[in-house]
Amino acid sequence: MITLYGFGAGFGLPEISPFVTKTEVQLKMAGIAYRKEMAKPPASPKGQLPYIVDEAETIADSTFIRAHLEAKYGFDFDAPLSLQARAQAWAFERMIEHHVYWALIGARWVDADNFAKGPSHFFDRAPAHLREKMREDAQFRVAENYLLSGLGRHAPEEDTDLAVRSLFALSVQLGDKAFLMGETPCGTDATAFGALAGILTPFFESPLRQRTEQFANLTAYVDRMMLLYYPEFAWSPVQQAA
Repeated sequence: MITLYGFGAGFGLPEISPFVTKTEVQLKMAGIAYRKEMAKPPASPKGQLPYIVDEAETIADSTFIRAHLEAKYGFDFDAPLSLQARAQAWAFERMIEHHVYWALIGARWVDADNFAKGPSHFFDRAPAHLREKMREDAQFRVAENYLLSGLGRHAPEEDTDLAVRSLFALSVQLGDKAFLMGETPCGTDATAFGALAGILTPFFESPLRQRTEQFANLTAYVDRMMLLYYPEFAWSPVQQAA
């Protein structure tokens, strides 16, 4: 059986990391049995989560994990899609992972209030004399990567405006369909869900979340995906809408 290594539940989400969420949802889509274990990024061959152990193989990075699942288990996540639609789905996935994700990181890690409420608690069990330094170092490293992504070079409101353009593209693509590329979920839906749920969790307040909530079809999409793949999880926005 596959073992999936992730962060675990937190921040009002069934899984803290959008990328671990992506892989977990794809395992569920494919109907592949797995068990989940908590881990920290240094345990991964690439220093990031998720990674999986499948018999004698260890595979890190959600995109390479997907490729492994397709090759070994013969499951095509984009089976209903035409060649053109597959190309479009890949383009949307890249936009989500290389733009929308970094906007989420800015709201969660760079914003001082949200960092104090959320990621700073990753270090609560560190030795007391090292705790604050570890928090400062971690936030600095993430902020540095945020800067390198390009988004961190702008004012926060400019970052949000740029992110909203990508969210608008997702909203237009989704339209009134059940899923991004049609009436059947595909691999990119796992990616979109992980990022959008991370933005929309009521745990964090941010202008990005407020702007995202204005896209009614995206909020309904996250609710729908949560009920489909994490029916046991008490997702607050679903409860509020009920």
